[in-house]
Amino acid sequence: MTDIELKKLKDDLWHAADVLRSGAHLAANKYGQPILGLIFLRYADILFKQHKQEIQAEYDKLKGGRREKTMREIAIDKCGFYLPEKAYYDSINNAPDDAKKATLVKEAMEAIEKENPTLVNVLPKDVYEQLVPEEEPELLSRIVRIFKDIPEKSTLDIFGEIYEYFLGNFALAEGKDGGTFYTPSTVVRYMVEVLGPEPGGEKKFLDPACGSGGMFVQAARYMHKHNADNKEMMNFRCYGVEKEPDTVKLAKMNLILNNVRGDIREANTFYSDPHNAFGAFDYVMANPPFNVDEVSYDRVKDDKRFNTYGIPRKKSSSSKKNADKKETVPNANYLWIGHFASALNETGKAALVMANSASDASGSEYDIRKNMIEEGIISQMVTLSSNMFNTVTLPATLWFFDKQKAHGDKKDEILFIDARNVFTQVDRAHRKFSDEQIKNLGIITKLYNGDEASYQELVHEYEEKLAEGVSDLNQQIKDFVPYNIVFEVENPDIGKTEEITESFALGIDKLDIVLVNHTAELLHSELEKVSKCRKEFVKADKWINGNKVKKGQNKEVQEFKDKIAGGLELVDSVKYYLKNLLWLKEKFPEGKYRDVIGLCKAAKLDGEDGIKDQDYSLNAGRYVGVAVDDDGLSEEEFKEEMLGLSQELKKLQNESNQLMEAIFNNMQILGIENKG
Repeated sequence: MTDIELKKLKDDLWHAADVLRSGAHLAANKYGQPILGLIFLRYADILFKQHKQEIQAEYDKLKGGRREKTMREIAIDKCGFYLPEKAYYDSINNAPDDAKKATLVKEAMEAIEKENPTLVNVLPKDVYEQLVPEEEPELLSRIVRIFKDIPEKSTLDIFGEIYEYFLGNFALAEGKDGGTFYTPSTVVRYMVEVLGPEPGGEKKFLDPACGSGGMFVQAARYMHKHNADNKEMMNFRCYGVEKEPDTVKLAKMNLILNNVRGDIREANTFYSDPHNAFGAFDYVMANPPFNVDEVSYDRVKDDKRFNTYGIPRKKSSSSKKNADKKETVPNANYLWIGHFASALNETGKAALVMANSASDASGSEYDIRKNMIEEGIISQMVTLSSNMFNTVTLPATLWFFDKQKAHGDKKDEILFIDARNVFTQVDRAHRKFSDEQIKNLGIITKLYNGDEASYQELVHEYEEKLAEGVSDLNQQIKDFVPYNIVFEVENPDIGKTEEITESFALGIDKLDIVLVNHTAELLHSELEKVSKCRKEFVKADKWINGNKVKKGQNKEVQEFKDKIAGGLELVDSVKYYLKNLLWLKEKFPEGKYRDVIGLCKAAKLDGEDGIKDQDYSLNAGRYVGVAVDDDGLSEEEFKEEMLGLSQELKKLQNESNQLMEAIFNNMQILGIENKG
């Protein structure tokens, strides 16, 4: 299955399921668990079927012999679990469409848990009654049929992608509450990109606030992508702590669906240490809840997980009222930070999401931060854009630790990155990183660590994508011009074909796709050419949508529209990779790390404007400075954008005038005098 096909499958599944949800008037927080449980059932059904012949053959081979095994034992060896017939997806799907369907789903999950002890209390078997409302008892049956559309040949990776996609959409639908169990995958992928977990030997990962387990899944995918073999993936062990029982189930299903080995415990990390975390882990990743303020000081003060670097305390007060109260930690942000650092072994690394305010916190937090900075374990700080998370709209900060750094030549240096202007807008209230933004930000760390080969590989990757896009676009233009000529002959208002063809030639034919030695200035020139090409497609699009079609031309018009749409898509792709290549060439023209105003700075502990001078602040903005604003638009694009904004403003003004007129008319009808 291609990436495009997988995206369509995920979108179609979500759309179908969400339409049914809204039709049944169910809140998203009542819908998530049962849907994810059905995805798990479909996964189990398909995976077991894919191994069924192999399981049967092994059973027949060993039957009656000294090494005879049960079907269940062989199945667990082959695919990790045994699926009883009662749990086959077809058994549920083919049953009558009535309220008993919920009972069938529950019985299927109970049968799976009975045959597979590791899945006991993992599946959400008691939540399906809510999907058979009295007014629509067939709702659950309709939802079951949706997931029957997942192809029988789907791989484990596909199910992992589908599960994560639904998790993310449920988190968005739930808003702030959804953020408690899900960290946006693009942020996690960037964290993993910086950590760079390496295969080899047993690798232990800890997430003490693991939510639905997304950190573990992305770390496993990174290792698999970087050529970890099956044995190395078997040595990849994840240890999570999560206090919400329903979220523990989500995490366990997530790990199973992504073939990640893990141990998720239901516990409160502040008061429980189920994994004996102190100094035990190769990697720690987490997005803990921010600004928790009711943690008992007495219960954590003697715990070395928290007191190694110090525990935040309120300023002492002698009033009798305060003396009678049990002391609490004023803000648990630095409890989390200290715990992550103390959980690392001697070569350990950590990445965590933290409230932006923690970077400059004063009082006892200042002393803890100073201790960590002077020890040399903080390797990198990254400020993110606002609206990257469901739980907070303000910018958050990523902290990175590296225990080995404390013994190296960069002990007294920290890399600061200000990524507040690096994002892709999803909708009005949400932002994310694109794949290329993750790679571009990740290359800063790689260059800082002396990995110049990765920079050249990324440049080459963008060049190849660009070459492919230009080739496809040239073909699209050749296919486009004949239609343009036909419609010009019958509709002379479209403009002269020679001018349009010449503009395309300027835009594409002279675009040099061998860009290895291109400077930023030359790339800007190529970007201008491609922008002109796009403008011609936009002209044609406006014309074809603004004129009546002559009788008998419907087919030709639709074909012309398809050529225009395809051309716009290809032009945008070419521009996109040109811009990413330009970003690399402008920021790091020599293919080596350098400080870039407004983006990154390797700040030293001592010296002018060093970390001591900044009073041990870890706020990236204090170090990287502010660059002159650059919107990245060409002159033509800027003009187009200004024209679009002007037209939008005019439209809004007209709507405002109409609204005011309606208000005044209503006031007159009601006999209210307008004194304005």
